[in-house]
Amino acid sequence: MIAIMVAAGSSRRMGFDKLTANLAGKPVAAHSLLAFEATPIVERIVLVTREDRVAEFEELCRDHGITKLARVVAGGGERHLSVWNGLQAARAHSGDYVAVHDAARPLITPGAIQACYDKARHHGASACAMPISDTLKRANADGAVMGGVDRDNLWAMQTPQIFLAALLERAYQQVLRSNEAVTDEVSAVQRLGVSVFLTRIDAPNFKITLPGDLALAQLILESRTPQ
Repeated sequence: MIAIMVAAGSSRRMGFDKLTANLAGKPVAAHSLLAFEATPIVERIVLVTREDRVAEFEELCRDHGITKLARVVAGGGERHLSVWNGLQAARAHSGDYVAVHDAARPLITPGAIQACYDKARHHGASACAMPISDTLKRANADGAVMGGVDRDNLWAMQTPQIFLAALLERAYQQVLRSNEAVTDEVSAVQRLGVSVFLTRIDAPNFKITLPGDLALAQLILESRTPQ
């Protein structure tokens, strides 16, 4: 399996670069990379970042012993364009399956990656997800509550999302032809009428978005470390 690591965001909501922010002694992105490095089924990793940061992330990978790195490539202006660039780079490496992961999800584990891969092997397409447990409300533009949302069968999508490589490439070709943006790979594949099956992940696997997320991720990582 080839892994595409997406690290091309701008960190606007964070206020500083979240991917290189210190988390338990390592940059956030390094935790994601090391999880895929430690997963036996992963053969190679393609890292997608901004054009001006390619050399920086090549050095980050060297510093943290990422031996499976195939290439660091420049992304695009939108997430789906970055994934497409990663897919083109991954073509040079054999692999029937491809995983796409947000580098800003540093809590992913090799066990979760393997579980998602196993389901993808069975169905051709799978994505990590967590069932919604919060009460959901719909509000208007002024923030006034308009009503509730039934949370039965609602899931929060996560990464990695793993697919047959040929399927994901075909899905993104259609996205590019239609000139419409998609926010994740599930959305792209669904446009082909293909079912994507969820892999339930109960351990925290949230995306670092706000400064407080770093403190929470730090506590979680500390709780995982054998005392």
